[in-house]
Amino acid sequence: MTQNTDIAISQATPLEPIEKIAAKVGLKPEQIEPYGHTKAKIDLPLADPKPLGKLILVTSINPTPAGEGKSTVAIGLGDALNLIGQRTVLALREPSLGPVMGLKGGATGGGHAQVVPMEDINLHFTGDMHALTEAHDTLAALIDNHIQQGNALHLDPRQIVWKRVLDINDRALRQTVIGLGGRTSGVPRQDGFDITVASELMAVLCLSKDLSDLKRRVNRILIGYNTDKEPVTVGDLKVGGAITLLLKDAIKPNLVQTLEHNPAIIHGGPFANIAHGCNSVLATRTALQLGDYAVTEAGFGADLGGEKFMDIKTPVLGKTPDAVVMVATVRALKYNGGVKRADLETEDLAALKQGSANLLRHIHSMQQYGVPVVVAINRFTSDTDAEIQTLTDIVKAQNVAVATTTEWADGGAGTTELARAVVDAANQPSKFKPLVKDGADLVTQMEAITHKIYGGATVELSAKAKRQLKTFAQRGWDQLPVCMAKTQYSLTDDAHQLGAPKDFTIHVREFSPRLGAGFVVALTGNVLTMPGLPKHPAALDMDIAADGTITGLF
Repeated sequence: MTQNTDIAISQATPLEPIEKIAAKVGLKPEQIEPYGHTKAKIDLPLADPKPLGKLILVTSINPTPAGEGKSTVAIGLGDALNLIGQRTVLALREPSLGPVMGLKGGATGGGHAQVVPMEDINLHFTGDMHALTEAHDTLAALIDNHIQQGNALHLDPRQIVWKRVLDINDRALRQTVIGLGGRTSGVPRQDGFDITVASELMAVLCLSKDLSDLKRRVNRILIGYNTDKEPVTVGDLKVGGAITLLLKDAIKPNLVQTLEHNPAIIHGGPFANIAHGCNSVLATRTALQLGDYAVTEAGFGADLGGEKFMDIKTPVLGKTPDAVVMVATVRALKYNGGVKRADLETEDLAALKQGSANLLRHIHSMQQYGVPVVVAINRFTSDTDAEIQTLTDIVKAQNVAVATTTEWADGGAGTTELARAVVDAANQPSKFKPLVKDGADLVTQMEAITHKIYGGATVELSAKAKRQLKTFAQRGWDQLPVCMAKTQYSLTDDAHQLGAPKDFTIHVREFSPRLGAGFVVALTGNVLTMPGLPKHPAALDMDIAADGTITGLF
C-alpha cells in the first residue's frame, strides 16, 4: 500500500481560520496580527497573563540517517495532551531553508502529526528568517562603511569578527574576500558567510524578553577589535537602534495550528550543533501562559539542544522543565549498534541491545538535572514486536517510564500512552539542579559537560583557544555560559563514533564570544557554521504546478 507523503496529508486537511485557533487559548482578535488566513503574529505582552503551566521538553538520542522523528513526536504529544483534556500549546522552532533545500528536510513534523500550513512554515513563513538575514547583513554593511568613511573607531580590518549570513547552505561562501574594485568599493579584507541560524542575532532574538531587552543585547554584540586590540561593539558603532527596528516584527511569536487544529507557536530557529538550539524565550513563555501544558523541543540530541536548553535557556526563561521526553527509535539504535542503513528493517535484537547504550547515556545526562525522564519509542512499521518489547524492557530496567507512539500514522490518538506518562511524570516532584554552579569558568563548564553529558574524559584546547582564554579572563568573559558547537551525530566531536564511547577527548579549536547572547561558543572538532548541500539536495525533488500546488517539499 502506498503511503501518502507528508505534504499530501497536509494539503488534504482543511485548516481553521487563525482567529478560531487564537480563541481556543483566549487570544482576542486585537491580540493577533493575521498573516493571511492561517497564521498570525501574537502581540506581546499579553494583556491578561496567566500563571505558567507545566513545561515539557522533548529531546532525543543522537540523530541518525534512519530518522528519529523528534518534532513529529512533539506535535503528536501536543495533540494527545489536548485529546486527554489537558489544554496544551506547542512551542517549536522555525525551519531554515538550508535543511529544507538540503539533506534533512523541513521541520514541521510528519504524517498525521504536523504543524500547518507546512509549505508556508518550511519556506518563507512570516519573514522572520529574512528579517534576521537583512538585519545581520545591514550591520555588516555598516561596519565596512565605517571603515571606508574614516574609521573613527580605529577598527582593525584584520580583526572583524562579524561575518555575513545567508539562509541557505552555500559552502562556496565560507571564506571570501570583499572590498575589491578600487577605492570606492571599500577596504579589501578577508570575510566569510555563516548560515543565518548561526547568526548571533538569531540567538539574541531567541533569548530576549522584550524589545528593550533585544536592543540592549544588540548593543552588546562584539563586531571586532580596534588597532589596540580592544573590543568594539554595536553600541560603539551607534547602530543598535537601527538593527533592532529591523527586527520589530520578527520578535513577535508566530501562531499556527496542528493538523488536529490545536495551537502551535513557532518562533526562532538556532541550530543546536552551532548555536543554542532552542526556540525563543518569548514563544515558550507565551505557550506557558496560554496553556496548562507547554510542549517544546530542543534541536538534535540531548547532548546538544537538551543540554543548552537546561544551561542556557532555562535561566533566562525563569522556568525549568517539569518533565523531559527522550525520543528514540528501534532503527536508530540498531544503527548505533553497527547495522548498516540498508539492513535496518531486519530484526536484530543483539544490535538493538548494543546500540541502546546511546539512549541510556542520554537518559543519564538529562537525569543529571533532577527532572523526570520519559522515553518515547517512535514506532516504525518495520519494527517487530520483539524489538519493541526488548527496548521497553531495557528502559524499564533503568526505572524510567516508557511509552510507544504511532503519531505519524495516527496523530494524537497514537500518542495518548505517552501523554498520560508525561502527565504522571510532570506531577512528580521536580528538583532541578544546574550542571555547574553560577560563576564557573569556561573550562570548568566544558569539563562538566564532557564528563556528565557526553561521557567523555578530557577537554583539550588548541594553542589559539588557550590564548583566547587568557584574554577572556582579563575582560571578564571567562565566566559566561559556554555553548558547545559540536557534531550532532556523536557524543564525541567525531561524527563517526556512534553508540556511547567512553574516556574520549573533546578538542576545542577556538572560541567565539557572543556578548549579546550572553555566552561563548566553543568550536570543537571540524563543525562548520556554514554547511554545504549534499550530492542529492532535496531541492532536486521539488516542483510547483501552474495552479500553485507544491510537490516534493516533504
